[in-house]
Amino acid sequence: MMNTGGITNAVRRLSSSTSVGKLKPENTVFLLCDIQDRFRPLTWRGETIINTAKYMTSVAKELDIPIVITQQYTKVFGETVKDTFADQEHFASCKIFEKKRFSMCTDEVKSHMQTLNRDSVVIFGIEAHVCVQQTCLDLLEDGKEVHIIADSVSSQQPYDRELALNRMSQAGAFLTTAQSAAFMLMQSAEHANFKAVSKLTVEHMKLPNEFNGDA
Repeated sequence: MMNTGGITNAVRRLSSSTSVGKLKPENTVFLLCDIQDRFRPLTWRGETIINTAKYMTSVAKELDIPIVITQQYTKVFGETVKDTFADQEHFASCKIFEKKRFSMCTDEVKSHMQTLNRDSVVIFGIEAHVCVQQTCLDLLEDGKEVHIIADSVSSQQPYDRELALNRMSQAGAFLTTAQSAAFMLMQSAEHANFKAVSKLTVEHMKLPNEFNGDA
């Protein structure tokens, strides 16, 4: 039997006003994928991933964007790295989902996402070629518009990361950077939170970015 639901979602995505990848706070959710203590020393460019995740979660707080967090088999891989949030009270208020499936799109997460009713999904975390990629593909298949924060996505091996970014882009995801996403969400210097986000950006730019100079 033909999957008419999948076709309808694909057509809706192509015909929607956001099909070119514009982001609006009221229609966006951030997904923080498995940035856990055990992975921290193993991830290529790991400290940049964490620093950029902290920038993204801070932007989310300023723009009132919900954050969904997953942890892969917490008993083995540990808790989400606390340094991914500048504000630990904000961290504590976010929904965290335990999983063993690689994709973030577990039944619990999908149910929660339905309550949020957001069509644009911004993903950052690890590992690019496993959990991030499978999440991205599941969301695209479900008709969501997916944005990958390239400077906050990595794997243990750079080659895996590179191919995963290419794979996700070919599948229809938008590759972007943290700053690009943040300023697209505001759209104008007249935005009420422009000064706050600009201050976050200045502070973030003072930190080492290990992706600078990479091909």
